[in-house]
Amino acid sequence: MDLLAVLDEAVATLKAPLEQEDREQGWTDDLRREFQEEISISRSALRRHGLGMVRYLSPRLDEWMEHEGVRPGRLQHLVSDVQRRLLDARSAG
Repeated sequence: MDLLAVLDEAVATLKAPLEQEDREQGWTDDLRREFQEEISISRSALRRHGLGMVRYLSPRLDEWMEHEGVRPGRLQHLVSDVQRRLLDARSAG
């Protein structure tokens, strides 16, 4: 799956209401929206300016989740995958 498709999927997933399990893992509606917006901004930059723009993105989503006390689960794995793919694209570019 290409990078933009991964970002599209992440934004769509993060737009959906939280499940009870997500809340138990430390997610709130505000936090979910903030992550969705952050990923959406990166996605827009890449769409507008091309994938070469990835070298200017330095996601620190894992640190943010750790600071917020988010525990492992589906959304944490999704956001971690987004960060990994952005960093991989940055290294490859």
